[in-house]
Amino acid sequence: MPKLALKIDVATYRGTRTGVPRLMEVLQRHQVQATFYFTLGKDRTGRRIGNIFKPGFLSRASRLKLWKHLGVNTLLYGILLPAPDIGKKCADIMRSVRDAGFEVGIHCFDQNKWRGQAATADMHWTQREMQRAIDRFMEIFGIGSKSCAAPGWQLNRHAMRLIQRLGFNYSSDTRGKYPYLPTWNGEIIACPQLPTTLPTLDELINRDSITEENAASYLLQLTKDAPESGHVFSLSAEMEGGLWLPIFEQLLEGWKAQGYDIVSMRLYAQGLPADLPRHEVVMKSVEGAIGLQAVQA
Repeated sequence: MPKLALKIDVATYRGTRTGVPRLMEVLQRHQVQATFYFTLGKDRTGRRIGNIFKPGFLSRASRLKLWKHLGVNTLLYGILLPAPDIGKKCADIMRSVRDAGFEVGIHCFDQNKWRGQAATADMHWTQREMQRAIDRFMEIFGIGSKSCAAPGWQLNRHAMRLIQRLGFNYSSDTRGKYPYLPTWNGEIIACPQLPTTLPTLDELINRDSITEENAASYLLQLTKDAPESGHVFSLSAEMEGGLWLPIFEQLLEGWKAQGYDIVSMRLYAQGLPADLPRHEVVMKSVEGAIGLQAVQA
């Protein structure tokens, strides 16, 4: 049975408080697994206002009606409203995810900072940000995380090295076609990458005649013929745990009908061969997204 792993990125205070419980209920009702990757520090989403100067950002925000998904308060956190500390205010919710049997992992400490600065950051900045997330995860769960998933698929060579040195068993920081051992400028990183293999809903909806009504059927066409290595699908607590929850349910029903075993990243990793191929990680554009992302070459 082919595997399809669900990678749930939790980036905001609202997503943690409202999106995560809604997604848990749906996953439990469908009797499937997933991995929740948590943002563990303050929600400073409002500071992403600087993105309006990036090419394509305003058109993408309008296309997706981001204000409806995130809410007015979220768009003001860190500028006109105090930034809530997600890890401190939502620790009970995070532990409830683990207690319900779902895998939990590290997304980041401050997703706004990571998205905006990680690609060009130095070793000191990268290590500090990653260690802050590791420490907070330990504070909340009493145990270290075994996997991580970088916000926005943003990476640098220091982060790749640290993923290996800090004891992660696997990570999902890139886009690609199948699991692999990453290299960065020829340097081998001995920690498997489980890349996101499918486009995300926010990259598809309201583009090229894809709408909320047909997005699920479009994605299900892409997964109709399962590759040997299966798939990894990334979703967000803010969007699929909010207005797009009905689309996500359509996808779950469709994938089950296609014969997929819908699993966590941990269960997906357990089925990998020992001799994964090596692939360089490069930063390149992804259709429907803004800026460059880490991609399996």
